[in-house]
Amino acid sequence: MSARCRSVTALAAVAALLLAAACRRDAAKPEPAAAPAAAPAPPPAVRVFVTNESSGTLTVIDAVTGTVIAASPLGQRPRGIQASPDGKSLFVALSGSPNAGPGVDVRTLPPPDRSADGIGEVDADTYKVKRIIHAGADPEQLAVSADGLLLYVANEDTSQLSVVDVPSGNVVAAVKIGEEPEGVTLRPDGRVVYVTSEGDGAVYAIDTHTNTLLTRIEVGHRPRSIGFLPDGSRAYVSLENDGAIAVVDAQKHQLLRRIQLEGQGNTPKPRPMGIAVHPDGSTVYVTTGSFGHLFLLDPKTNAAVTSFQVGQRPWGIALLPDGQTAYTANGPSNDVSVVDLATRQVTKKIKVGDRPWGVAVVAR
Repeated sequence: MSARCRSVTALAAVAALLLAAACRRDAAKPEPAAAPAAAPAPPPAVRVFVTNESSGTLTVIDAVTGTVIAASPLGQRPRGIQASPDGKSLFVALSGSPNAGPGVDVRTLPPPDRSADGIGEVDADTYKVKRIIHAGADPEQLAVSADGLLLYVANEDTSQLSVVDVPSGNVVAAVKIGEEPEGVTLRPDGRVVYVTSEGDGAVYAIDTHTNTLLTRIEVGHRPRSIGFLPDGSRAYVSLENDGAIAVVDAQKHQLLRRIQLEGQGNTPKPRPMGIAVHPDGSTVYVTTGSFGHLFLLDPKTNAAVTSFQVGQRPWGIALLPDGQTAYTANGPSNDVSVVDLATRQVTKKIKVGDRPWGVAVVAR
């Protein structure tokens, strides 16, 4: 081999060694870290949740922008809705009983689907049903204890109140009450729960420590919903067929008086339905069904201050935490009204699902 060839061979060998060393260095370098996945956007600070009875869905509204941000399936006939105290879950009453208004002969209706009855526990961030809690037949409305461990459920078809242990999902007590129970509300101290009985025209007061009936309070015709003053001194009960509100001493469980709600001209008479109480106890708000108005009551005088039109057959109502805005569920028009309580005007109507019924608010 010539000297020139030997030189070329040597150079090639050196180049190969250098290339191998470079490859080893590159191999030893750590791979660049992958870009972190984008964190999911946090939920809006305040959200409004609406149950839609006919479409079986949940509509979620951003209360700041007044826009619908989600719609999720729930089950059959979702009506009453309550948020857990920590705002992480929603509890929704689902029913397999056919929809029937007052005076309908139940013998003409299809049989109820009891497999559809239950309380749907919904994740407040994903809007998915986590589980169905079997809490008696045909649940309509419910209340949640302050610690989030118990549910109080009105079972319309069986005339009872079911008490449910949330962690286990088991019914731990059942209290027999009047016909067609609907509204369920805990007194602010949590010691007593009130349940309206449409068929009996009464409110049943139940001791939450013993789960026993304390007394029955005769209030009027077709009581629907209940709202307590923050100090627990009085309860206000909507009386649909009387066009009135019953004022109840919530400590002695005695009827104090009725507040008559007056219509205007030849319009239908007010049919009180949903009730909400301002956080400071200054005002009681009452929706009036086919009358279409929201009434404002002054607890100091126990008189109606004013009323104004909010929508078609408003039923469910909830206030935002600041107490300045209300949302009403308007069944026939498939929307909710956003109500400025200071100016007493509807600032917006938001389309939701079919036959909106209940409204709940989560702020966190």
